[in-house]
Amino acid sequence: MKQNIIIALLVLVLGMLSVNAYFLYDSKEGSSTSSGLIPHPDYKNKQLGQNNDALNPNKAQSAPKKNVPKTTVLFDNMQYDFGKVMQNSTNNIHIFKFQNTGENPLIIENAKGSCGCTVPEYPKEPIIPGSWGEIKVDYKPGKQEGLQNKTVTITANTENPTTVLRISAQVEKVEG
Repeated sequence: MKQNIIIALLVLVLGMLSVNAYFLYDSKEGSSTSSGLIPHPDYKNKQLGQNNDALNPNKAQSAPKKNVPKTTVLFDNMQYDFGKVMQNSTNNIHIFKFQNTGENPLIIENAKGSCGCTVPEYPKEPIIPGSWGEIKVDYKPGKQEGLQNKTVTITANTENPTTVLRISAQVEKVEG
């Protein structure tokens, strides 16, 4: 009976070690997962036949990269009111202009609208210190009506990694 328990414990330990071989602990930066484990790249390849970054919790984060030097940015304005717009209208576009006021290149990693009706376009290349850039925001209200307040959240290598731009509009109902 003792030998069976010892053998069972050894099998359990070996099983845990083999599972652990497919996972690595992210000890450099801490882990964004509750278990502290991330899938090993070879494990993903064996399971999916490809390298799928969507499974890696560190790739899914929208936090800025930690090793990129910080800079500062100044927008000419942080909000824009479209005034009255009609439902289902298009060409509700505003361009937010900004300047890299820091000493390092500005790298915008992402710009995301608060809903599908607010679509930002942002420069993918670094903005050198002193230079200007633009974020184009296209607002398409669809069937929304009344006062609308939307945001565009920008993630960049700035001192505060997120910047929020705001747009608003009074959406008038189309009769018919």
